[in-house]
Amino acid sequence: MQRPSYGQSPPLHHPVPQHVSTVPQLRSPPPPTSQPHSQGYDGSPYQQQQPRVASGGGNMFGQYGNMMNDPAAQLASQFGQTAFKQGQEYLEQNVSRFISVSSLKHYFNVTNFYVINKLYLVLFPWRHKPWSRKQAVGPNGQEGWYLPPRDDINSPDMYIPVMSFVTYIFLQTLIAGLRGNFQPELFGYIATTALVVVIVEILGLKLGCYLLSISNESQLLDLVAYSGYKFVGVIVTISVAEIANGGNGTGGWIGWTVFFYTFLANSLFLMRSLKYVLLPENNSDNRAPMQTMQTESRAKRNQRTQFLFFYSYVVQLFFMWILSRP
Repeated sequence: MQRPSYGQSPPLHHPVPQHVSTVPQLRSPPPPTSQPHSQGYDGSPYQQQQPRVASGGGNMFGQYGNMMNDPAAQLASQFGQTAFKQGQEYLEQNVSRFISVSSLKHYFNVTNFYVINKLYLVLFPWRHKPWSRKQAVGPNGQEGWYLPPRDDINSPDMYIPVMSFVTYIFLQTLIAGLRGNFQPELFGYIATTALVVVIVEILGLKLGCYLLSISNESQLLDLVAYSGYKFVGVIVTISVAEIANGGNGTGGWIGWTVFFYTFLANSLFLMRSLKYVLLPENNSDNRAPMQTMQTESRAKRNQRTQFLFFYSYVVQLFFMWILSRP
C-alpha cells in the first residue's frame, strides 16, 4: 500500500522577542553627598540605619525612665533620705557619749612622711630625741593643745595601729594557707585573739591608772593608740622568721633573735612615749606643807615608774609572745 503524498510543509519560524531587554551593569553607588562625614562613618557606601528611639519623650529606657517622675517614687526617695539623716544623727549622738568624733579625727590626721618616720621610730627608737610632745601656742601666749600627728612625730596616731592590726590578721591567715591549714574560721579566730589582747591590755592600763590616781584628758585614746604599736614588731617578727626558717614558724635562733629585738624596741618606745601619760606633772594642793608634798610626790612617782616599767616590759613580752605564735 502506498502512502499518499501531501503538499510541501511550510518552513518553521522561531519566535523573535518583541521587547529587547538589556542586563544592567552593576556599579557601586557613590557615597552619600547630602550628609557630611560623621565620626561614626566607617567607610561603607551604604547608609547606616539609625537606631530607633523608643517612645516616651526620647528616653532610652522607655517607660522605666519615667520612674523618678512618679510621685510614689519621689516620696520613697525623700523618706529614705530622711531616715538616713536621722540614723546618722542618732549614731553620732550615741558615739559621742563614749568617744569624741573630733578627737578621734585628730589621731588619723597623718601624712606619708609621718607614717614612714613613725614606723622607723617604732623599730629603731635607740637614738631618738626628744620624746616630748609639741603643743600649739594659744591666743594668750600659753601652750594649749597638742599638735596632730602630721606635725609631731612623737604624737600617737590611730592609723598605724589599725593598719597593723588588719595586716596581722591577713598575714597569719596567709601563712596558714601556705601551710595548707587555711580555713575561713581563721579570720574570726585570729581577729578575736588580737582584739582580746588589746582589750585586756587597755583594761589593765585603766585599772593601774585608777589605782595610781593618774588622770589625763585624752588618756584612753592615747593608750589605745600605743597598745597597737606592738603589731608592727609582731609583723616583722613573723615575716622575717617565716622567710629565714623556710616556713617552719618563729622557732629557731633567727626567729627568737628578731622577736627579742622587736620586743626591746617596742618596750623602749613605750617607756619613753608614755611618760607624759603615766607620769604627768603633779598639781598638789598648795595648802599642804612643802615637805609633805615632796614626799608624797616622790612616792607616787616611784610607783608610777614601776607600773610603767612593768607594762612596757613584762606585759608586752607576754602579749607579743602570744601574738607571734603560729
